[in-house]
Amino acid sequence: MITKNSVFIATSLDGYIADKNGRIDWLNSIPNPDNDDMGYMAYSNTIDALVMGRKTFETVRGFDVDWPYDKPVFVLSNTLKEIPESHKDKAFLVKGTPIEILDQIHKKGFNKLYVDGGTTIRSFLQADLIDEMILTTIPVLLGGGASLFTELPNLLNFELIGTKTYLNQLTQNHYKRKKTK
Repeated sequence: MITKNSVFIATSLDGYIADKNGRIDWLNSIPNPDNDDMGYMAYSNTIDALVMGRKTFETVRGFDVDWPYDKPVFVLSNTLKEIPESHKDKAFLVKGTPIEILDQIHKKGFNKLYVDGGTTIRSFLQADLIDEMILTTIPVLLGGGASLFTELPNLLNFELIGTKTYLNQLTQNHYKRKKTK
């Protein structure tokens, strides 16, 4: 069984995924008149399910749009007791360490996972459980906020496997984990 845990996220030039107030409106600072999805749909077709933290789940629920995912969403939370009724058939609560969470999700038949949300991504990186990252850089300096990366117990090597430019402003780098044998 092939498993893959991947990240698809945007950051500021200085590596933040949210500003000092937790806001992400800066993600739309570059005009996108044709609503280019910047590879998201093609990426989405490569995954079975999403794994996200409670804060990301609540942020997405707060958007003034229909639920944007057509795949199961596994929500990591130590505080949420249950998924709201409106999302019971779309999202599922999971608890534990990243390894325990992956075990639970894999047993349900989902093996190609999109890992989303700062805390969740950082915990999966700390456990060396991210196989690839697609990082889109927005040309703005936030000067603080929620950083995508934090301290790691060990060096993690990634190999650049592709770069694309969108809207003549955004750089998207695709990295694959390079593990030593």
